Amino acid sequence: MGPDLSVAAAVAARALDGPDRVATVDDQDATLTFAELDRAAAGLAATLADAGVAAGDRVAWAGRNHPGLLMTLLAAQRLGAVLVPLSFRAAPGETAEMVQWCGARVVVGLEAAAEQLADLPPSVTTLRWGAELVSRPGPSRPRPAAPNDLAVLLHSSGTSGRPKAVMLSHANLWWSARNLEAVLDLHRTDVTLAVAPLFHVGGLNCFTLATLARGGTVLLRAGFDPARTLADLASRVTTVFGVPAMYEAIARQPGFATADLSGIRAAIVGGAAVRPQLLEAYRSRGLTLLPSWGMTEAAPCGTVLPAAWVAAKPTSVGLPLPYLRVELHHPDTEQPVTGVGCPGEIWLSGPQVTAGYWADPEATARAVRGGWFRTGDLAAWDDDGFLRLVGRLSEVVNSGGEKICPGEVEAALMPLAEARDCELAVLGVPDATWGEVVVVVAECRSQPAPTLDEVRAAAGASIARFKLPKHLLVVDALPRTPTGKVDRRALTELAQRRL
Repeated sequence: MGPDLSVAAAVAARALDGPDRVATVDDQDATLTFAELDRAAAGLAATLADAGVAAGDRVAWAGRNHPGLLMTLLAAQRLGAVLVPLSFRAAPGETAEMVQWCGARVVVGLEAAAEQLADLPPSVTTLRWGAELVSRPGPSRPRPAAPNDLAVLLHSSGTSGRPKAVMLSHANLWWSARNLEAVLDLHRTDVTLAVAPLFHVGGLNCFTLATLARGGTVLLRAGFDPARTLADLASRVTTVFGVPAMYEAIARQPGFATADLSGIRAAIVGGAAVRPQLLEAYRSRGLTLLPSWGMTEAAPCGTVLPAAWVAAKPTSVGLPLPYLRVELHHPDTEQPVTGVGCPGEIWLSGPQVTAGYWADPEATARAVRGGWFRTGDLAAWDDDGFLRLVGRLSEVVNSGGEKICPGEVEAALMPLAEARDCELAVLGVPDATWGEVVVVVAECRSQPAPTLDEVRAAAGASIARFKLPKHLLVVDALPRTPTGKVDRRALTELAQRRL
């Protein structure tokens, strides 16, 4: 059967070897020890079993970051069931669709999520969070889990089409943790700040689950408040995951200029491109942010930029993690791409990579190729073997038969964006003559927007003329996904309307 790699087994072990250690701190700063957390998970497992949950069933969580989500995950794993964390941003109809799609038998939800659960079918049992759910006696030990048993279903944060439910096994979660431990200074005494939403893989498994499994403390915040997050980072926190928009908001706080952030040993930033100026702002406060690349399907991190290289390679996403194979392949021929600076699609292989998508064999077949996972992300190697992202395969612009990667144009414009304190997003729009042409959309913060001539001149210093933008649009704010990425689909619709 193999070793039990489940988080529930690890937490049960921590309840024996460190019962009085603090496992979680909630939004009101109330604490649970590992003995208390494990006992509550056992009680909730008994409640779920009475509701008909058995091995292989799906149990959903509805609500913001809360110890109840972690208890629900642990309780589900004790029964061999699968956790499905639902987006608290979803509308009732969207929530019902997700619950039906995954076939959840039970939904555990906070009172604040009651309206979100209004459209659930009668066949789904809804349990409102309360002490009575966890206070009863439960099984003393979790049901043993095989490494490849399904642990969680996570809806990916794609920007086009219906989100897919990514299947992650206990082994996927476990190996992701081992990969980060191999390259970061992670301890059993760590306090990780879980302020990114736990229904996304970055919030759930970049540090949170692994910290619990090691015996560290998870500081749970229900939502992101920049001032409170800055205070947390300057006090007891040692590890944190966030997206660039979060770190940007923290850096704008009045207390940031005097904050001592040197106690944080590992701060990963992922989910979107990072401005070099933001990296420098945090270095001035004693904290080196570590840019990374990953995806839900990789549980999550695939690369991390080592701290020693952040100053020299601020636009890189770093090196592949040690227990993960990363190759670049030509999108059409599928042949390996090894040349320096030559864009290719990122392919992944390793024990932390998903086996595919829930109840979606077509999507799985498109992504999985003989032990490799096609990510759809385009990147290029540099001279030192570091990876630089250049865009998404679906976003490549075909202008007069020439293929143009938006990320390559954005990289060429990075010095201009920094000098003018703006963010520039590049995309393609239909054109009667060329098929598609390149458009730049600018979000300006404190200075006037650059002109199209300035944009073309800046980009023309390092890329071919056929790649230069034909149009420039200025907006108050770039549309974004819940994780802070530029919403490419919404941006394309906006550009097409404006042009």
